[in-house]
Amino acid sequence: MRSLIRVSRLSVFRWLAALLCASLLLPGAQAQDAKTLRIGFQKYGTLTIVRALGDLDKRLAAQGITVKWTEFPAGPQLLEGLNVGSIDFGTVGEAPPVFAQAAGAALVYVGNEPPSPTSEAILVPKDSPIQRVADLKGKKVALNKGSNVHYLLVKQLERAGVTYGDVNVVYLTPADARAAFERGAVDAWVIWDPFQAAAEKQLGARVLADGTGVVQNYQFFLAARGYEKAHPEVIRTVLDEVRKGDLWARDHRADAVALLQPVLGLDKAVVELAAERLAYGVQPITREVLQAQQQVADAFYALKLIPKPLNVFDAAPSDLK
Repeated sequence: MRSLIRVSRLSVFRWLAALLCASLLLPGAQAQDAKTLRIGFQKYGTLTIVRALGDLDKRLAAQGITVKWTEFPAGPQLLEGLNVGSIDFGTVGEAPPVFAQAAGAALVYVGNEPPSPTSEAILVPKDSPIQRVADLKGKKVALNKGSNVHYLLVKQLERAGVTYGDVNVVYLTPADARAAFERGAVDAWVIWDPFQAAAEKQLGARVLADGTGVVQNYQFFLAARGYEKAHPEVIRTVLDEVRKGDLWARDHRADAVALLQPVLGLDKAVVELAAERLAYGVQPITREVLQAQQQVADAFYALKLIPKPLNVFDAAPSDLK
């Protein structure tokens, strides 16, 4: 009987342990932890500047909150991290939130930077015979699936009268795409800064078309819905420091370039070019901005790039719903 009781107790302990582990793996399971704020960032942009300045870490440390920074290669990977509960806050372009929301991510738009249509472009080699977007028909075009440049390609092809299916789209991360572009394995590369600026300065890549007059290319700040709901004051603090860092970079361009250059590991001329194309002035989310996002979502659904139609306003801040 005692052995049966021991076995029964062991089974209960194992069940409880399994339940605990499962709860820790659930998306957003750690979202209620007020002692740590986990921020996802990419190698370039306002959050990179905020991290380098260090003011946010100091301000939250005074409140007993530690900031954990995690770098991601691109927006889709960053929002995948948010979806599975490994980060609480991050910044991405237009397309990643649409793909993430379509995948069921519990995210909320909390802020954005102004449009920056020249900070992304379709690039071709300097000696390429391709002269117009229409010339991409039947060609291999590399891009990071689900990134802001995905929408740029969709809209530029639409404008040129070329169907999306008439282009051979090759999904590659920025590093792999650059390698393919350099060796001539793809005919064009759709990419954002600073990778865009690096290709222009280092490879002599030619801009076939950027986002001017076609897309807005917003940069969004997003939070996990559970964290934003539980700790709105922390999110407000983060956005306040992001605004300060953004304005500092605008008003101290040379200092910002000097700050970013060792972080990026790029030539000064590359960082300067990318910084010139940035849009400055972080602002709260508005209905107009989310309506522009709805157009992105509708375009992707029409092409069956996302499996179902979605309402972007489901991811709006509470005051906009």
